[in-house]
Amino acid sequence: MSSSPASPPPVFAEPTPLGLLGLSIGCAALLPIAFGVTLSPPALRTAAMFCLLFGAGGQLLAGLMALANKNLLGGTLFTTFSFNWVMNWWALAGLADGQVPDPAVVLSVDCTFLVIFSVLTYAFGFHSKLLFAFLFDIDVLFVARVAKEALHVPQLGLIIALCTVALIAISLWIAFAILVNPVAGRAVFAMPGPMFQAAAPAADGA
Repeated sequence: MSSSPASPPPVFAEPTPLGLLGLSIGCAALLPIAFGVTLSPPALRTAAMFCLLFGAGGQLLAGLMALANKNLLGGTLFTTFSFNWVMNWWALAGLADGQVPDPAVVLSVDCTFLVIFSVLTYAFGFHSKLLFAFLFDIDVLFVARVAKEALHVPQLGLIIALCTVALIAISLWIAFAILVNPVAGRAVFAMPGPMFQAAAPAADGA
């Protein structure tokens, strides 16, 4: 029986920390707006640039690197999410000039995002409980967004803001775990095992 060929080495170093750090910085730029601290045009324009450079740029780069490394799941998530951050940039820049995105289009897209992230939450549960929590937090955020847009309940904005804080915390923890743990030689930032166990492959000739 011949042994299976060895997997080729990755083209790039692990890009996940880059994507997660970009995500956390983009989310941090949104917090003053999400909590109603400031809604001035300069604040909106400032947040828009952080969304474009870190949220969109960092995750697009991480996603393309992950795809080059044959990481289909991570690459798909980062790349898809990066384009959503471009839309965040466009929306914030437009709001600074008094232009509001069409709510019907936003609601339709957010419903689609909710379906996408719900399925990806299940998929990432096969890798880590923390990654599952990361995606589940995004699910809750989009449920609140959809409900806020469909039912016109502005109080749900607080849930969106709190989910954004949680997203920053989880993103930073995972990024630090990948960056620091190998250097320290121990689990300074604990990474729990998978939420789900994949089914064992069927035996040949069964």
